[in-house]
Amino acid sequence: MSVTVCWDETAEQPPARRAALASMRAVAAGDKEGWLALFAPDAVVEDPVGPSGFDPEGKGHRGPDGLAAFWETAIASVERFEFVVHDSHAAGDEVANVATITTYLPGGYRVDTDLVAVYRVDEADRLLSMRAFWEVERAMATARQA
Repeated sequence: MSVTVCWDETAEQPPARRAALASMRAVAAGDKEGWLALFAPDAVVEDPVGPSGFDPEGKGHRGPDGLAAFWETAIASVERFEFVVHDSHAAGDEVANVATITTYLPGGYRVDTDLVAVYRVDEADRLLSMRAFWEVERAMATARQA
């Protein structure tokens, strides 16, 4: 599993960018506990933002139990993730990453999701939120045999 980034990982980076990269690495490694440990107790994940099959009410997944349930629903069944960050804009305690995530699904399918993911950290550099802006129909239109 790989994470491709377009910034120099050896250079000092803003906390939100470091947290975003750690999140991507944990997802790519299938490390649920490591991923959950990156978040503050009152964190929220909206992936995608708004109502979806992962979040019918569009209110996000909140707190440790909500994040764990999101992992089981949206992440655990994916065989492999590949992240390509095309651009990254850090400001204050947030970072917005323009990226493509390729998911390899059971049955030999893969899907490319183009998105903008916005991560926000607290003063202890824990993730307070992750909001991913992407379109389900647009992503599903890329479904193909791997």
